[in-house]
Amino acid sequence: DPPVPPDRLVLQVPAQALLEGDTMRLRCRARTDTSVSRVQFYHEWKKVGESLKGTELSLSPLQLHHSGRYHCEGLVGSWTSSWWEKSALVTVTVH
Repeated sequence: DPPVPPDRLVLQVPAQALLEGDTMRLRCRARTDTSVSRVQFYHEWKKVGESLKGTELSLSPLQLHHSGRYHCEGLVGSWTSSWWEKSALVTVTVH
């Protein structure tokens, strides 16, 4: 596979098992020191929320229908140039 460009976003989800009723914190960050703004979070390509100031979103209480694929999109770059990036899909399973 070709290497992932360094400015791609990464969607971080909790490492532990997610149970119904839990809170899930999604975090969208750039691989490098690039700033990320206007972050939007998607579940199965439907927007579930946005974080204009920060890069995190909490979903709670979790339910089984929160299982599925998530990704985030955000404006990456500096004040001189910025562009939209999207993260890879991350699969979440709620037990």
